[in-house]
Amino acid sequence: MVKDPIVDEVRRVREDLAAKYGFDVKAILMASKKRQRRSTHKVVSLVPKKKLSA
Repeated sequence: MVKDPIVDEVRRVREDLAAKYGFDVKAILMASKKRQRRSTHKVVSLVPKKKLSA
């Protein structure tokens, strides 16, 4: 298997982030939402596509 440095970095960052919040999914999500609110980037929510009737 070929080592991919980008995948390795993503996995390292994910592990570091999880450890920072004690591997608590709720704490990770709350921190993520807090960063999102502070961000100056536009947040886009996609509207689900309507199902077609048969």
